[in-house]
Amino acid sequence: MTLTGKTALITGGSRGIGRAVAERLAADGARVVLTYRRSRDRAQELAAAIGGTAVRCDQADLSTLPAIFEPVRDSGLDILVNNAAISLTRPIADLTPADFDRVLTINTKFPLFALQAAVPLIPDGGRIINVSTLNTALPAPGLALYCAGKAALEQVTAVAARELGPRGITVNTVSPGATDTDMLRDTNTPEALEQTAAFTALRRLGRPPDVAAVVAFLAGPDSAWLTGQNLRVTGGLLI
Repeated sequence: MTLTGKTALITGGSRGIGRAVAERLAADGARVVLTYRRSRDRAQELAAAIGGTAVRCDQADLSTLPAIFEPVRDSGLDILVNNAAISLTRPIADLTPADFDRVLTINTKFPLFALQAAVPLIPDGGRIINVSTLNTALPAPGLALYCAGKAALEQVTAVAARELGPRGITVNTVSPGATDTDMLRDTNTPEALEQTAAFTALRRLGRPPDVAAVVAFLAGPDSAWLTGQNLRVTGGLLI
């Protein structure tokens, strides 16, 4: 129970990697606040199961940002996990300004300002973890906006680590590889997933708890001397 007495806020916590992170941090003793956009029933069911709180927000709309901090406004916040994101697969030739605004707002702008809003609530020695993607190191056709937004978030991590280091607040990135989630299966064929698993050193797709375990390490006391880093949690898909 390494996180007993700590409070964690996880964006996009109703399913996939975010859900696994919420379950893991709660199991490690943290009080968990998780956000959702559409999966209200799943989010509330999870919150009830782990003794946490579910808050709706839409990361495409920055006006919903203050609401996610209401449950921790008085009690404070120890851990922020910027996990929520969307993926858009579309050739550069077909992209629109509206595509750019939506993807970059959800995947970069909202996490940046969530970090900004969290800092006054986080005590010295707190933790901030931004979830990126292996695709910033291994880009694929059709993922220009997804890769661009996540790459920008990685740079936010690096700068924030410098700025918050004097307070002992660590800021790190976790970059999952091919992790078996709804998002992955919605954007890849079964044949592509089989090929990816075969090419991965550990010969399988990742699972959300695999990523959650690394997030839990970064959220806990043993990672106090690790900041400004990008941990690629890929099972050896990229070595």
